[in-house]
Amino acid sequence: MLTDHWPLTGLRVNTPRLELRLPSEEELGELADLAAEGIHAADRMPFLVPWTDLPPAERARSVVQHHWLRLGDWAPDNWALNLCVFEGGRVVGLQALAARDFAVLRQVSTASWLGLRHQGRGIGTEMRAAALHLAFAGLGAVDALSGALEDNPSSFAVSGKLGYESDGVEQRAVRGRRVTLRRLRLPRAGWEAHRSVPVTVTGLAPCVGLFGISAEAAS
Repeated sequence: MLTDHWPLTGLRVNTPRLELRLPSEEELGELADLAAEGIHAADRMPFLVPWTDLPPAERARSVVQHHWLRLGDWAPDNWALNLCVFEGGRVVGLQALAARDFAVLRQVSTASWLGLRHQGRGIGTEMRAAALHLAFAGLGAVDALSGALEDNPSSFAVSGKLGYESDGVEQRAVRGRRVTLRRLRLPRAGWEAHRSVPVTVTGLAPCVGLFGISAEAAS
């Protein structure tokens, strides 16, 4: 079975209304279709890499290629787990958890997007809470990093609910203009103080080596 060789296919992260897992080929197509429908208004750009400026068909293709790239480039000291987010069996978005030198730094970063028609219902908070539980409770992380452009209040609202702290600012170039990225950090103590979403993780034990750690280090 594929899970014998790539146990991440058996990893499940569940909240009261969401499931996060790797998608099947058909579900990956549904995720691509969702991206093609739209993720944000055309006059906004919440991403440092403006991939959503691509025409719908190319945008959908980029989702598929990015998914394959992350799986193909996976290494225990440099990994990015792109989990498809399901609500009631329907694909609603993507939640990513990534790290470099995790065994040493115990630090992860998160990124995500939701289909435009699924926004405004608290799904973004719940899916990030699920990823944070996987990182802290499942993998033994000590810090989680995030960030958003200063004109992205919805992202800051999610981070605020989950206990993130300011971690400085930096300047980037997006769409040919200077923008401000506000960095955020969530220490383990902050996560423990603000966790309010029940999360269960199954199928993690066979995967821990892929994250560069031992079962004892994850506990």
